[in-house]
Amino acid sequence: MKQDMKKLSRRRFLAVTGAAAATVAAGPTFAKVGNARTLKMRNLHTGERLNTTYWSNGDYDSAGLKQFNRLLRDHRANEVTRMDPKLFDIVYKLKEKLNFNGEVEIISGYRSAKTNAKLRAAGRGVARRSYHTRGMALDIRMPGISTTRLKNAAKALRAGGVGHYPKSGFVHVDTGPVRSW
Repeated sequence: MKQDMKKLSRRRFLAVTGAAAATVAAGPTFAKVGNARTLKMRNLHTGERLNTTYWSNGDYDSAGLKQFNRLLRDHRANEVTRMDPKLFDIVYKLKEKLNFNGEVEIISGYRSAKTNAKLRAAGRGVARRSYHTRGMALDIRMPGISTTRLKNAAKALRAGGVGHYPKSGFVHVDTGPVRSW
């Protein structure tokens, strides 16, 4: 009995340490320690442009993120929120995957609950519990890249939700559950 307990303990120890080692080796999905990540974006509603680094020295850059939060504010209410940094990872990965070096055009970033309700009431196809109201979604396009190609690249990342709006000329990406429409 005592020997069985030793085996069981050893097995549990190996299982736990093996799982921990695998987790550490896998690391975060988008993490590249030491590499700076810079994005160029333009808010189509305000005309504002930003070309800044949001990740450097193995971590998110708070000054860069703050600048992106401002760029992606609800321009109707002039309200800023903290955008999910993983959104920038998604856009960065799309930029790399599509070999895109231009400005990512922003159709919609953060939307306050009041703005979201107003757009929804106007019949704009806006979700009641939109990820835009949580700072977890962007509607984007990349000039010179078709929305179909952008949508397919975003879906291949399996990093969140992807919506394709070819008639409006943009793709929605969010950091919610993996799904598409």
